[in-house]
Amino acid sequence: MVATFNIFGRPVQSHILSMATLGTTFLAGMYFTRDTGDKNAVKTPPIKASSTEEEEFIKQFLAQAEAEEKKTKAAAH
Repeated sequence: MVATFNIFGRPVQSHILSMATLGTTFLAGMYFTRDTGDKNAVKTPPIKASSTEEEEFIKQFLAQAEAEEKKTKAAAH
């Protein structure tokens, strides 16, 4: 025999209450730990250059390296 509880005037069995509690806990955990950040955003470390020329050179080099990497990936597929 299963224990029943009166909730809002209706009998509810204890195993139904336990399933609802576990489900609510799981779904609340999933909701509050979801990642809402932008998936396409790429975080890069800051460029610590001693001059603006050096910083521009580094940015240009990185852009060129990324373009070459995309070419090699496209050629491989």
